[in-house]
Amino acid sequence: MSMKTLLCASLALAFWSNAAADEMVFNDCLAGLRGKAEAAGIEGASFDANTRDLVPDMGVLELLDAQPEFTTPIWDYLAALVDDQRVSDGQAMLLANAATLAQVSQEYGVDPQTVVAVWGVESDYGKTFGKRPLLVSLATLSCFGRRQDFFRGEFFATLDLLQSGDLKPEGLTGSWAGAFGHTQFMPTTYQRIAVDGDGDGRRDLVASIPDALASTANYLKQAGWRTGEPWGYEVKLPAGFDAALAGRKNKRPLSDWIARGITRVDGTPLPASDAQAGVLLPAGATGPAFLVFRNFDAIYSYNAAESYALAIATLSDRLRGGGALITPWPTDDPGLGRGERKQLQLLLLARGHAIGEADGMIGTLTRRAIVAEQQRLGLQPQDGRAGRKILDALRREGPPIQVPL
Repeated sequence: MSMKTLLCASLALAFWSNAAADEMVFNDCLAGLRGKAEAAGIEGASFDANTRDLVPDMGVLELLDAQPEFTTPIWDYLAALVDDQRVSDGQAMLLANAATLAQVSQEYGVDPQTVVAVWGVESDYGKTFGKRPLLVSLATLSCFGRRQDFFRGEFFATLDLLQSGDLKPEGLTGSWAGAFGHTQFMPTTYQRIAVDGDGDGRRDLVASIPDALASTANYLKQAGWRTGEPWGYEVKLPAGFDAALAGRKNKRPLSDWIARGITRVDGTPLPASDAQAGVLLPAGATGPAFLVFRNFDAIYSYNAAESYALAIATLSDRLRGGGALITPWPTDDPGLGRGERKQLQLLLLARGHAIGEADGMIGTLTRRAIVAEQQRLGLQPQDGRAGRKILDALRREGPPIQVPL
């Protein structure tokens, strides 16, 4: 037997041993959680039925500290979530669900554009719920890694929703962390906030769009949404503005900011008001600046990241007919929207890179292909990032030259 074969066999044995050990720990953990679940109101038979065939997914542990809201440059994050296709699809959803949204807006006081913007950012209007089996992810995170107590609460909440009949176990998938449905509620949020928007007696944010839209509006209302008020404005800062005054929580009366020389980004005056507002500088003082109000905080509470809240806020403005941000981001390599990402992938496919379908989703294969092209073209950094520079370089080069055999 060759050394290579021995090495492969050793690695396979080590992998099997680790997987077997993890499964033993997992099964012991689930057995220990059964009594705690019963104390939380989950019947033993229901717990057994929903956990009997679970196998841990250790891949979720790698994602605990890799949330894109905190690891992706703001210009890439927004370019991916607030692009022309998401705006166009959102406007279509506003029309298709106009009656439901009118009822939701009247009942909860949240405008249709904001509700639909949450839907668009969270699941691309129901296209991407997440592919990981929900119970597997939450059970794994309840037994391994940090924040086990938090995830156990979400795990028990999911079991409760299954037991009550709000959810069905078949095909129940979500994000690695347990968010699921059209607007990606966490299970405990689902328990507290979800409402029956279609009147069928169940709160089903997976199969019912009316339930999902009404529940999203209810969430924002409970988070302090103020009807008829803006989330904020893109603004122009005066020369010499003290960046130490910025911060979402560092709120002052709007009249104070006006007195300091802040205007709308197009130079028009801000409305006279003493509403409390903070200056947001997501990329520092040289990038776009925003004045944000209480409604921005309500959006922020949905997923505690300012980049996330800004994506929803700016998408809602686009759905109202507004334009893109005026101030450029402080980078010479801006991010790409979905259409441009597809163009980049087509150019990579034309050069022989086996990356699969040109779908605008930048995965591992696409990143590896970008690195190869960055190396071939001598571009720096060679990081696999789908940015403007690599797209423009491949466009300038034109179609690949076919060399005769």
